[in-house]
Amino acid sequence: MSEELVPLARTGNAIRRLIAQHGRFPEDLRKRLPPKMRQVSQPLLMDARRRASWSKRIPAALRIATSFTRRQAGVSLVANRTKAPHARVYEGIRGNADFRHPVFPRFGRREVWVEQRTRPFAQPAADLHGASAVRAVNEAVDEAAHAAGYGK
Repeated sequence: MSEELVPLARTGNAIRRLIAQHGRFPEDLRKRLPPKMRQVSQPLLMDARRRASWSKRIPAALRIATSFTRRQAGVSLVANRTKAPHARVYEGIRGNADFRHPVFPRFGRREVWVEQRTRPFAQPAADLHGASAVRAVNEAVDEAAHAAGYGK
């Protein structure tokens, strides 16, 4: 199971436009587009992995996910919860600059807690590459839709 870290391409994109025109995203495009969408989003993924290189598990747990629903259309940077359960906490999803955790929870010593700073890696990558990723995904969707005869 994975959890979303940084959503991209949420509003006004080409996928939502096609859904609005056709009622749902065309099936032929749904099969053809994900590889291209992941390819054009690689700079975002590589930057997030580089920014999380202080961790052994987080970079390997990151990937680009594609979605074609009205609620969430486009690409998202996600982290596998099983591989890196701490990714969400370190990213600071709740907006906190720090978080608290027990020192030795495996050994039953829950009386000693420490405060630790977050180390965002996904949001800075999205700030730097998000607009270009959204633009590239929208262009890929437009090109594929045009080639499949869906027009604009």
